[in-house]
Amino acid sequence: MWLVRHLSDMPHASLARGSVVTIGSYDGLHPGHRQLLDRVTAGSAERKVPSIVMSFEPTPKEFFAADAPPARLMRFREKFEALADYGVGIFYCPRFGEAMRSISVDSFIRQVLVHGLNARHIVIGDDFRFARRREGSIVELERAAPALQYSIERVPSVIVDGIRVSSTAIREALAAGEVARATALLGRPYRMSGRIVKGRKVGRSLGYATANVDLRRRQSAVMGIYAVRVHGLPEGPVDGVASVGTRPTFDLVKPLLEVHLFDFDRDVYGEYIHVDFVEHLRNEEKFDSVDALVAQMKIDEDNARSALTAHSRTIDV
Repeated sequence: MWLVRHLSDMPHASLARGSVVTIGSYDGLHPGHRQLLDRVTAGSAERKVPSIVMSFEPTPKEFFAADAPPARLMRFREKFEALADYGVGIFYCPRFGEAMRSISVDSFIRQVLVHGLNARHIVIGDDFRFARRREGSIVELERAAPALQYSIERVPSVIVDGIRVSSTAIREALAAGEVARATALLGRPYRMSGRIVKGRKVGRSLGYATANVDLRRRQSAVMGIYAVRVHGLPEGPVDGVASVGTRPTFDLVKPLLEVHLFDFDRDVYGEYIHVDFVEHLRNEEKFDSVDALVAQMKIDEDNARSALTAHSRTIDV
């Protein structure tokens, strides 16, 4: 998959016969996103033209709420890898700034979609909005389609348990500690990925060595203590208990993902892991003493083991 940040760098020769385009944040790659991507990749194969996912960095929501941006479900790298695995041909991710903020509906369609991406088929969700003040919708796209010679495919929302699947709904579920609801909306466990870095070895001194992962995001979608299942290690999936936060007992400032792997004793510094969140156990809290913290950590481990055993039984059934 090609990553393109500027229209001038687009492989225009490859787009001579056109492209199939979709536009959106694609944060989390939930079932609604995957339904769109299914239609994009199918349309690309049918027409024998490249597939293009257009997104923005930062996202429009981050741009307009710069002081308190919404939590990302995926880091940029995770999104890139997921789209590549899906078979997308080009990931076009321009910067969202003042120029894009103020672009008119007509300019977005003509200059970006048609002249820039040579879009011949556009796949969008039923709530898609674009351009200045979100004035553009499927109505404007359909109105311009005959003259600009592209077709439109509208893909309906996915509904799970009466809830419209969206990145916002998933963030809300995770923020509330409702991991099962987030899992249902995502169609899989919520996952954080990253490389294991050296920490202060506080957990090791307490008898709970942890694999530490830098969050590399301004806001985390999850905070607290969780039962987790870790993928990406040569040993295969490993169960554990994770803490996401600032460790208030030790007054840290920068949030960190720390995972204590059960029945595991190997140096894993530098390895890239994927942490699946299975159940929220409790919120972070500040303890009066280290002994009180260690006692709670033992309870957390027991609760995590029980939760993961129950989860495995559910999957087996």
